[in-house]
Amino acid sequence: MDTKHCALDGWVDAIPAPGPRDTATFDLIVPTDLDAVEEDIHDTVVTCTSGDPRIVHELLTAIQPGDLLRATGTLVQPSAPGEPARLVVDALEVLDTALVPVLRDMVLDRYGDYVVIFDPDRDQVPVFTAYGAWVGLADNPDAIAHLIDIHERVNGGDS
Repeated sequence: MDTKHCALDGWVDAIPAPGPRDTATFDLIVPTDLDAVEEDIHDTVVTCTSGDPRIVHELLTAIQPGDLLRATGTLVQPSAPGEPARLVVDALEVLDTALVPVLRDMVLDRYGDYVVIFDPDRDQVPVFTAYGAWVGLADNPDAIAHLIDIHERVNGGDS
């Protein structure tokens, strides 16, 4: 199995996912050099993984689809023909962040021990505990933290 140390610049394809043994994985879309290749050749998708705790934390808490990253590490060639190469990342740099996505569908989101439901057709945001207990209806997304703070004061910090 051949390996090569390299740096790749590309866009994150999907939300990074936790992997086995405190790792994180993500797919990086690396654009091809259109001046050097034929028109029918597409961008390359490179599967990346990292076990570095700082990189794993960054991937799982701050990186979102569309972010432009420079991933540096060891490119491991596949052991069998047809399998994709894998980049084991030991350094990660955010070159540019993606735009904040515009909500078009209903979305569930976590705020620590709380769950909120964003609906693009309504300003109000329902808030529940992670166990499903009703907390209240925030007037708008900016009021969520205030509603959670009141709930924790009334309930002694337990959700």
